Amino acid sequence: MAAAKLQAPRGTFDVLPEEALKRRELYRRTWAVLGRGGYRPFDSPAFEDTELFKRGVGESTDIVRKEMFTFEDQGGRSLTLRPEGTAPVCRAYVEHGMHKLPQPVKVWYWGPFFRHERAQAGRYRQFSQVGIEALGSDDPSLDAESILLLAELLEAAGVRETTLKLSSLGTRDSREAYLAQLRRYLREHEGDLSEDVRARVEQNPLRAFDAGHEGTRAVMAGAPQLLDGLSAEDAEHFAEVRELLDDAGVSYEVDPTLVRGLDYYTRTVFEFESESERLGAQSGVGGGGRYDGLVEELGGPPTPGVGWAAGIERILLASETRFPGAPRPVFVAIDESGTRRAAFGLVTALREAGIRSEVEQA
Repeated sequence: MAAAKLQAPRGTFDVLPEEALKRRELYRRTWAVLGRGGYRPFDSPAFEDTELFKRGVGESTDIVRKEMFTFEDQGGRSLTLRPEGTAPVCRAYVEHGMHKLPQPVKVWYWGPFFRHERAQAGRYRQFSQVGIEALGSDDPSLDAESILLLAELLEAAGVRETTLKLSSLGTRDSREAYLAQLRRYLREHEGDLSEDVRARVEQNPLRAFDAGHEGTRAVMAGAPQLLDGLSAEDAEHFAEVRELLDDAGVSYEVDPTLVRGLDYYTRTVFEFESESERLGAQSGVGGGGRYDGLVEELGGPPTPGVGWAAGIERILLASETRFPGAPRPVFVAIDESGTRRAAFGLVTALREAGIRSEVEQA
């Protein structure tokens, strides 16, 4: 009886040589764009203490409730494969005392992340992301800079037809009055909401704006808008971000329903959507926002921050660029007289001279 055929686990994939070359070229372009912006490379472990994501991402989020790959090690510690990159950067910022460095601290990362999502076009359970984080300043220009860098990266990657969605969530303190108003509205329409949204009305009512449930979407079309209730300080911050984008010639749409999927966001939030049909039902290629309370939530000093993440697979799917492949090698054939030693010596010399070469080995 033949052994069962093994395949990559559901929601994962192999990166074959031609695809790996595209990724290498995208990595090179990413390094160039983000390096020019003053961002330095950073990496974190592939797994972290589970508590980091519970506290950082938020226990009411879909990520923590049902999408994390969590396990116990031999010592009984609960660990989780990283589902996102911002919380690990903030953990490292606190752990290594980076608040003592000149601020803001600007880093970028690239690597694998893991979420137990429903497998679909452009969405995987192991996926790669590139992201930036800038910690230590609440200047609106940092928000605008991060948006401009993502726009520049998408352009460099050949993702041409995009729409920038933009909004503000205000600070955590200033939006409490709005959340109370939204909860009252949702309770009044409780019968039309999905079971999932009803379960989160008290803890995280903003998630109702992301619901795909038809009845919930109809209810949210008439919901009070957070932008209408921003404090004067938050409104001024958002206005300055928009002015800087206007000055840079970046077009955008203000979308009051944009809330993002993680609890740590405050003030500016944004997302780039692509018109590419290859992305499937979800059009986002990258997005992020400000998270002024996250470092403090993880035990650090009060530290404002802003950043974004973009999916590598989604960028490549949406890209209209033909990334260059590897150059054709010099091929050294062996004739019937059996000049194998001479051919092997020639190939070795060519490689030492920096010339890509291969010898006949069939």
